[in-house]
Amino acid sequence: MMSTSLPSTLPNISETLNNAKADMRLKSVKDMAKIEKAAQEFEAVFITEMMKPMFETVGVDEMFGGGKGEEVFRSFLTQEYGKKLAQTGGMGLAPFVRDQLIKLQEAREAPITSPAPQNAPSSVSS
Repeated sequence: MMSTSLPSTLPNISETLNNAKADMRLKSVKDMAKIEKAAQEFEAVFITEMMKPMFETVGVDEMFGGGKGEEVFRSFLTQEYGKKLAQTGGMGLAPFVRDQLIKLQEAREAPITSPAPQNAPSSVSS
């Protein structure tokens, strides 16, 4: 009678597949972390840009302020305000940006299919 034992390479294939699945999950988690970060950074930049005109209207203290140093410091301060506001929930823009980034990534990773041929006769009458 013939032996029906499985080759010894099958456990290695199974292990390789499991490792590949784990790598894909890890990549997915890393991608989600990158997407979350990008969405939050986008919101921070948006908030910063919205706040710039507000800070342009703030007067300069004559005794201690003014000059190029204050201009640079004020832009850094505005950036930090934007980052902090985005980290604490901001305007609620980041979740929408995140969702769009996910959709774009899914569309990029989806297989490209060619459109169905359009051989149907036209039903437009003259």
